[in-house]
Amino acid sequence: MWRRASQLLLLRTGAAAARRLPLPPPPRSLPLAPTWVASYATQSAAAPAPAPARRPLRTVGSLLRLNDLRDNPGARKQKTRKGRGIGSGKGKTAGRGHKGQKARGTARFGFEGGQTPLRRRLPRRGFKNRFSLTFQPCGLGKIAKLINAGKIDSSELITMKTLKETGAIGKQIKDGIRLMGRGAEEIKWPIHLEVSRTTARAKAAVEAAGGTVRLVYYNKLGFRALLKPEWFEKKGRLLPKAARPPPKQRDKVDSIGRLPAPTKPLPFTPEELEFAAKRDASRLSVTA
Repeated sequence: MWRRASQLLLLRTGAAAARRLPLPPPPRSLPLAPTWVASYATQSAAAPAPAPARRPLRTVGSLLRLNDLRDNPGARKQKTRKGRGIGSGKGKTAGRGHKGQKARGTARFGFEGGQTPLRRRLPRRGFKNRFSLTFQPCGLGKIAKLINAGKIDSSELITMKTLKETGAIGKQIKDGIRLMGRGAEEIKWPIHLEVSRTTARAKAAVEAAGGTVRLVYYNKLGFRALLKPEWFEKKGRLLPKAARPPPKQRDKVDSIGRLPAPTKPLPFTPEELEFAAKRDASRLSVTA
């Protein structure tokens, strides 16, 4: 493309130089011709043929315009048309040769000619659990720093929505929050939390300070309604009802999550306290 542009510039400069050259001298006088020759010459001179107008190069200063740029000859090669007669050189067999698997078509992906393919020769290892849950960890030390900074009100219920809005956890929150015991010594006042999971150390530290930790269950849709209720309002939908936990998770939570996000802690009933004590005892026996 730039080679073509340089050629056009050379043509332009050559035409300009030709215009600046002096005119050639007039031709010598010829001998007189017959009358009919003179009359024919007069008629032809009276009506000269119009010369074809040459399109000038449209330039801006010393640069060409974008609509005047062209590829160099041969820069764009046409694709080979196969199966269009013997004169093209790619007719009949179209370069595939005679017979055989490669001449008739392509094999399916992973086919190795009949031998055991690689995907069957290698053993399988493990599996991917479709029901696994990923919880974002959050330490008590970080919560204590946010309370001291005035971003979290310790007198109100601290939910997972509160932790996300105040920056206690990152944006990579998937299925819930797990309360960790890091910085448990900084909790010196009662706080009330609602999270998905908690460690024994974190729960003991919060309860020792006079607070409570409630494990709540949210499904995928309910967790989105807890964190982003404005999304449902934007779409013109109602907030979904809280879903009950599946059988395998009933012994891991205290209650069903509330929607919209609550602001006051829910007191534990005697049945819930008894169930939580049994759950903690079974967990300690398993770890021991």
